[in-house]
Amino acid sequence: MNETKGKNELLPGTLEMLILKTLSIQPMHGYGIAQHIRTISRSVLTVEEGSLYPALQRMLVKGWVSAEWKVSANNRRARFYTLTPAGRKQLGVEESRFSQVFGAIMRVMKTT
Repeated sequence: MNETKGKNELLPGTLEMLILKTLSIQPMHGYGIAQHIRTISRSVLTVEEGSLYPALQRMLVKGWVSAEWKVSANNRRARFYTLTPAGRKQLGVEESRFSQVFGAIMRVMKTT
């Protein structure tokens, strides 16, 4: 994630969840994933290549995504990532964990 002043940092572990969620829509190449997250978050979240590609590689090793080389919309060769059934299951796990952590943080923040 971008660590520039004024940019919001993700909680640890949320990058993989956001990538899995993005790929649940359709297969995408890395730049498309980063662009989708940036667009949907209204530029609050920016995924840098230095974070994105290592995360995608970890998810390939875990079997959460698969990848194949194709030609992108701008006629360039790009690696497209697809969510696997194991990745879809993991997305559910990640969403549940995130909801628990977010709920706990909100309870703490609402205390007086």
